[in-house]
Amino acid sequence: MLSASNRLFLTPAAICGMLMSLTGCSVGPKYVSPALTAPPVFKEVAPQIGPDGTLWKTAQPQDAASRGKWWEMYNEPELNGLEERLNTSNQTIAQSYENFMAARALVRQARSNYFPTVTGGPSYTRARSSGSMGGPSGGPAQNPNSNDFNLSFDVSWEPDVWGKVRSTVRQAANQAQVSAADLANTRLSEQASLAQYYFELRGQDSLIALYERTVQAYTKSLELTKLLDKTGIDTAQTVAQANLNLQAAKSSLINLRIARAQYEHAIALLIGEPASTFSLPVHQLTTAAPLIPAGVPSELLQRRPDIAAAERTMAAANAQIDVQVAAFYPSFSISGQGGLQSSTIGNWFTWPSRFFSIGPSATETFFDAGARHATLANYKAQYEADAASYRQTVLTAFQQTEDALASQHYLAEQLPQQQAAIDAAQKYLDLANTRFRTGLDPYLDVYTAETSLLTQQQAYVSLRVSQMTSNVQLIEAIGGGWDRAQLPSEKEVARK
Repeated sequence: MLSASNRLFLTPAAICGMLMSLTGCSVGPKYVSPALTAPPVFKEVAPQIGPDGTLWKTAQPQDAASRGKWWEMYNEPELNGLEERLNTSNQTIAQSYENFMAARALVRQARSNYFPTVTGGPSYTRARSSGSMGGPSGGPAQNPNSNDFNLSFDVSWEPDVWGKVRSTVRQAANQAQVSAADLANTRLSEQASLAQYYFELRGQDSLIALYERTVQAYTKSLELTKLLDKTGIDTAQTVAQANLNLQAAKSSLINLRIARAQYEHAIALLIGEPASTFSLPVHQLTTAAPLIPAGVPSELLQRRPDIAAAERTMAAANAQIDVQVAAFYPSFSISGQGGLQSSTIGNWFTWPSRFFSIGPSATETFFDAGARHATLANYKAQYEADAASYRQTVLTAFQQTEDALASQHYLAEQLPQQQAAIDAAQKYLDLANTRFRTGLDPYLDVYTAETSLLTQQQAYVSLRVSQMTSNVQLIEAIGGGWDRAQLPSEKEVARK
């Protein structure tokens, strides 16, 4: 036999049990990671075929060094120190990190909807009634004042019958994963920018040294032409030409110093230091470009954080579709109230002061003029847009890697040719100087030879800088040692 109090709770408890048994349903489309067909090899790298006819790659000493602190393979202690400072003081990375922490907080906020919401608070009311102070039939006087002491608790809960809450949590977790991938991509981009600025600055140091030597050589040439002019061997036109060469070189030297200062200021910004207090000593570019193993194109899908971010964006969009599909089904909620109520605080905790109410409710939208269908169509279109963005990101990754590989390949061929051009220009200048000093040719031939040699030497330094910066770009294009396994899981982004 059930008691009266048990009968009061039977129906709500049965309904709650029924709703809880329904939780676990999923009404949205299941997400499947997109499959893309990657080319078997990079176009700009000659494939190596093993004895069995399959594609293989000889391990390079740089394979281990390219993981994590990839900049250490350049053997530049100064660059290593700058990269360490960037990792701790770069404000763009700090901003991206806080964005990731905010995204993680949103996951925990979404998870809170799994549980009931409980509110409560005490209250006190004192009232006075109107009327005679005397009691009925001449009896004793009644007290017109009354007190009401109330301590109530309100509970509300919406069971996740159709998976709306789970989909919302999954969407928030996927967005947090996007933020984590964005953080990795930002860190890699800032690291690569620092390395490129560093080599650009060292290239400016080399060009400045070149022009300083050139200014010294042009100064001696001007002094020689002045001497020859005084002796009547040469003319004022020759002196003017030599002076023109010297002044043009001095002007270019000033421009190089301006560029060096700007690269130095850019590095200061990256490491989070005011440009006014930061400086780097002069050091010419002597670093050799290391061999970077690019691997195979399919590895880019796992090694690029921007590709991971694009794929997780698709997963989040799919979860949002699940949320919108759940809106077509009825929503259930359970609410209750209970507490203690008494006219005197001394009786507050006695059994008769109890009160409670509990009951389920259901809500279904019968007409919304197509609002839900339009919202669902919007999110489906957004998913397709994210899918297109993902494919574009992958194609861009292939392009950037091929560009960097092509630069590495052709610059390695071009640099020896450029050195040969310098040697030829130097020989031409030596012959022109000899013929000028013996009076066989005018100074114009020396002027032309000097200009040609300077142009070839400047081109060589520029090619060396391009080789180093494209080397860094290749490392960035293949992910800088990052791997998809470093991306936190949906459970990990929900942890405190």
